[in-house]
Amino acid sequence: MDPRTERQLVVFDFDWSLADQDTDRWVLEVLAPDLRRKMKNLKEQVQWTDLVAQCLRELHARGGTREDIEGALKIMPFHPAMKRAVLKAKEKANPKTTFLCLSNANQVFIDTILKEHGLEALFDEIITNPAEWDHSGLLKVSRRIDPTGPQHKCQVGCNPNLCKGEELDAFLARHRPAFDRVIYIGDGSNDFCPILRLRSEDIVFCRSFRGLQKRIQKERESAGLKCQVHYWAGAWEVEELFNKI
Repeated sequence: MDPRTERQLVVFDFDWSLADQDTDRWVLEVLAPDLRRKMKNLKEQVQWTDLVAQCLRELHARGGTREDIEGALKIMPFHPAMKRAVLKAKEKANPKTTFLCLSNANQVFIDTILKEHGLEALFDEIITNPAEWDHSGLLKVSRRIDPTGPQHKCQVGCNPNLCKGEELDAFLARHRPAFDRVIYIGDGSNDFCPILRLRSEDIVFCRSFRGLQKRIQKERESAGLKCQVHYWAGAWEVEELFNKI
């Protein structure tokens, strides 16, 4: 570890990054595979967060309960090595680590899984799509950026509901002075925008064989990516990387 690193920020995407599955898809694969197929068929036609909300309404209409959804989330794969890695980093006094979750999932999915694994106190802030249970047990999910209001200005390719780059910039502005180092753990193509904001002293832990790796390899030079890049395939490798730095 660089002895000058006293304060660091660790930013996690959630699906396929902290957790070892995709929450939106997993719930339907477990509870309603026909709705999972519908989601796959419509993903190019309907905005993703809206599509998740639509499928959850259909699941509820056919009798799917809060207990069903929570039960599916609680059995979703979550690697023990990832849990060890983040808890060890959280406990260390030097460097002092702030944790941020920056995810296109939703608040209820994330909170349920974190609580199940004893990680509800891990993140200083979770930035994701809003979700809440209504009185009937329907899980209502909506976009972080209201489609009827002002939209983000991202030109890098973020989804309409959330620009991760703008959100990371805003978080850093709220937590000055600047962190000595930022570590970003992600996998998807929409993680490319926030890592473009990182400096040469910052690091991205990129999950191999997914959208983020493809964008880094294709656009690294043309986009001016400055941060260091380390690739990983399994959570045990993230644990190794945390131990090395």
